[in-house]
Amino acid sequence: GEALPPDTAHRFLTTWPHIELHNLYGPTEASIEVTAWQCEPDSTTVPIGAPIANIRAYVLDRRLRPTPIGVAGELHIAGTGVAYGYHNRPGLTARSFLADPYGPPGHRMYATGDLARWRSDGAIEYLGRTDRQVKLRGQRVELSEIEHTIAQHPDVRQCTVQLHNDTQLVAYLTGQPDLNHLRRHLADRLPTYMVPTTLITLPELPLTPNGKLDTTRLP
Repeated sequence: GEALPPDTAHRFLTTWPHIELHNLYGPTEASIEVTAWQCEPDSTTVPIGAPIANIRAYVLDRRLRPTPIGVAGELHIAGTGVAYGYHNRPGLTARSFLADPYGPPGHRMYATGDLARWRSDGAIEYLGRTDRQVKLRGQRVELSEIEHTIAQHPDVRQCTVQLHNDTQLVAYLTGQPDLNHLRRHLADRLPTYMVPTTLITLPELPLTPNGKLDTTRLP
């Protein structure tokens, strides 16, 4: 139920090179798996892949328009696997199950709440949740997109980005990256306002007893 880190995929494939590793993605509302990707040992990212048979995937902006390749948007799922809605929850159903403007008449699509983008090779990259959007000096900032970009640096193991006091972005990370090199890595890939002003390395990210990030224990 969690994103597959590139480091984990790399260690698996180098330990057992004769075994295939497949990354599957899918929400319950779409009968679970809807995309698939066969992992590659030297990849710096682990996409969620392309839609499986009888499934359509759209990455859309806030006006439900398709985003260009490489541009983040919300992932929507359509096709045979999509549920009719939530039992006895008409309001929630109306918000999450929308008319599919790109499919056959009468069909619907499920708004996943997941941030994603298309790659030029036809695979989808999962970037995080859309509900991690914040505003910084009037600009909309997707924290998950920044975290995804940081995680692409080969010397970063884990990371999280937080907005502090509504004024600055702080990145907490594990691994042994050269911070100057990491800053250049981010400056080459993100708008200036999305580059964290502070980078803090930690031995490990603090976790709650059930394994989730404990933001209250971040320095």
